[in-house]
Amino acid sequence: MIVLDSTTTNELLPFDQLVPALRQAFQAEITVPLRHNHSIECGMEKGITLIMPAWDQHQYMGIKTVNIFPNNREKNLPGLHSTYLLFDGTTGQPLATIDGDAITSRRTAAASALAASYLARKDASRLLVVGSGQVAAYLPAAYGAVRDLTEVLVWNYNPASGHALVEQLQQQGVNARWVDDLEHGVRAVDMISCATLSEQPLIRGSWLQPGQHLDLIGSFTPTMIESDPDCFKHTSVFVDTDEAPMKAGDLLEAFKVGVLQADAIQATLFDLCLGHHCGRRANEEVTVFKAVGNALEDLAAAVLVYESHTRS
Repeated sequence: MIVLDSTTTNELLPFDQLVPALRQAFQAEITVPLRHNHSIECGMEKGITLIMPAWDQHQYMGIKTVNIFPNNREKNLPGLHSTYLLFDGTTGQPLATIDGDAITSRRTAAASALAASYLARKDASRLLVVGSGQVAAYLPAAYGAVRDLTEVLVWNYNPASGHALVEQLQQQGVNARWVDDLEHGVRAVDMISCATLSEQPLIRGSWLQPGQHLDLIGSFTPTMIESDPDCFKHTSVFVDTDEAPMKAGDLLEAFKVGVLQADAIQATLFDLCLGHHCGRRANEEVTVFKAVGNALEDLAAAVLVYESHTRS
C-alpha cells in the first residue's frame, strides 16, 4: 500500500486539475452514504469526528476520517486532522493512505471555486477571504482557476494570523492586502469566501452589494454559523448537497427566523454541474453558496492523487 504525505498530496492536486475533477465527480454515479458525525469528549477537551465513505461504480472506494477540535488553536495546533484510505472498489484491497488534511483543504477550496464558476459574475475579479487557516490560504489559487483575480483582500478575527496569510500570498505573487474593517472589505469586492469555524455571524446581509457572490464553506454543523439570516433575504441561494439544509447552522437559523424556506433554495452543486440549473441569471443578482462538504469530493481528489502518483 502506498503512503502519500502532505507534501506529495499537495503537489498532485493542482487546482487547474482538481476543479475539473470535482466537476466530473458531481456528474458521475458515486455513492455517498450520510456521513457519521460523532461528538467526542476526552478529558476536558471536546471535538467532532466525521466518518465519510464513498465509492464509484467502476474502480474505487474510500473512507475519510476527520477530527475537528476548535480549541487546538490555543495549543498552536491545526483545528482539523484527517486521513484518507483509498481502496480497490472491486476487491476491497487497500491502495493508498493519503494525507487527509491536504485532501480536505484543497477539495474544499476547489469545490468553492467550482460553485463560483457558475455563480460569480464572469467579470468578477476581486475576492475577500474571511479566515486565515489552510482552506483560506488555498482559496485565491482555487478561485484563480475559474476567474481572473486582480486583488485579494483578507480579514480574520485574529489580525496577526491574517497579516501572516497576506504575507504568504504576496510571496506567491498574489496582489493581497489586509482589511481592518470586515464591512468595508465585503462592500469592496465581487466575491466573498468565508472559511472559518465561527459559531457567531460574521457577514451581515445589509453589507451585500448587487452582483456579489457570497460563499460560506467553513461551517458544517448546526452550531456553526458565518452569516446572519439577512444574507438569505432577497438573494439566490444554492447549496452543495441536500445535506446542507439539514446540517448548516447558517441555513437552519435563516429557516428559524423565516427569511428563507427550504423550497426556495435554487439548486445543488449536482444540479449546476449536470446543467439542470444555469446558476447566475443576471449581473445584479446576489448569489449565496452554502456548503457542508461531500465525500465524493474527497474520493475524486484521492483518485487524482493516486493515479497521478502511479503514472509518474
